[in-house]
Amino acid sequence: MKVQTFTPPPAIADYVSSIVVLENNSMFYEAVLPLIANGYPSITFQLTDPARILSAGRRSEQLVLYGQNTRPIQLYTAGEITVIAYFLYPYMLQPLFGYPAKELADRSIDLSYSPLAKEMNLKEQLLNAPSLDQRLQAMNQYISRLNKREVNGRISFATRLIQQGNGASLLMNLQKELYVTERTLQRLFEEHIGLTPKMYSRVCQFNAAFRQLNQHQFTGMAGIAEEYGYADQSHLIRAFKDFTNYTPLEYLQKATEFPG
Repeated sequence: MKVQTFTPPPAIADYVSSIVVLENNSMFYEAVLPLIANGYPSITFQLTDPARILSAGRRSEQLVLYGQNTRPIQLYTAGEITVIAYFLYPYMLQPLFGYPAKELADRSIDLSYSPLAKEMNLKEQLLNAPSLDQRLQAMNQYISRLNKREVNGRISFATRLIQQGNGASLLMNLQKELYVTERTLQRLFEEHIGLTPKMYSRVCQFNAAFRQLNQHQFTGMAGIAEEYGYADQSHLIRAFKDFTNYTPLEYLQKATEFPG
């Protein structure tokens, strides 16, 4: 599996945190590509061979807006695969699309029927583009043309603070920084992020540990647990299973089964 990460161009850098492209030309059988919770909603385009996906009801929409997910999103793939994911800043669902973020938590919508995507024939552009560069240009143009609403400053500050602390920031300290009550903080997060502050912190904590594990930069689970603020190794394993449906060792084994 070829994985590329791109820095968003200046025109959309205020809205998009990163762009990730996964490509594989040798998937001769149906396989599941999981999108693991990372604290960012995303616009995802998937190009695969639907004729090779034999499981009933497993064919995915091709152009999708995903909200915050706490469970792995399963993309069913086969044949030649291209997945382009534009990871939005955590608070951008409402400013870009007008949706209360809570309505999209662990849910998705088919973007190809949205007004601007239909006007631009975005799905058709992406399907028919002869190169990755042209697909990225189409996505960049789409995002740059979206109507932008004002970003809530308190929620953007709060999410940055939690991310910088890898989910370990004390929510009580965050309330003091923002001069808000616990209830107001919860309402802000549910409206703009789609998760409670506690759950968002858990996602950020898990994602930091997951990145290190996924890069094989560790000597043992206990060390990762300590580094990222888990009480012990068993708490890390439990969190890992909550967010991926696997233990860390089971996940690493499954990852080796996916063609490189």
